[in-house]
Amino acid sequence: MPRPALPYPESRIPNPALVHVGYAVPRAGLPSPASFRRWVEAALHGAKRRKATELSIRIVDADEGRALNRDYRGKDYATNVLSFEADLPPGLRLPLIGDMVICAPVVAREAAEQGKRERDHWAHLTVHGVLHLLGYDHIEDGEAEVMEALERRILARLGIADPYAAERDG
Repeated sequence: MPRPALPYPESRIPNPALVHVGYAVPRAGLPSPASFRRWVEAALHGAKRRKATELSIRIVDADEGRALNRDYRGKDYATNVLSFEADLPPGLRLPLIGDMVICAPVVAREAAEQGKRERDHWAHLTVHGVLHLLGYDHIEDGEAEVMEALERRILARLGIADPYAAERDG
């Protein structure tokens, strides 16, 4: 099956990404697929991912977010972003890195509580989720420092303030 045409020549972008965005909630006020693609490509570039990449992003409500978090992580509440790395059979080479789920009401609530622009929080969570799909984690303190530093650099290139500043200054 041929790959869909990109809006500009693939040779001119450092990390071509095919990003499938599905909205399970009304789209009014939510980022566009083009915004998600920009944020994904920024994360791929920041993580020095040099090859074509494909992933999907599903925007959900609190009920679906809670069900997925409960079923896959054993935590009975809606969380902001879930990342599911692709589990491909050995030897199968595809650009697919996985799927992300972002819970719209949690993003809105967190942005308001943290005094952040909602769009900036969407960008941060998209970058955060992509880094998880690439194998970054924040369970151990050392891993968290590496991942958060990378997120700050990527977001700064997008013109977005340090999302962890309030936690450090707090």
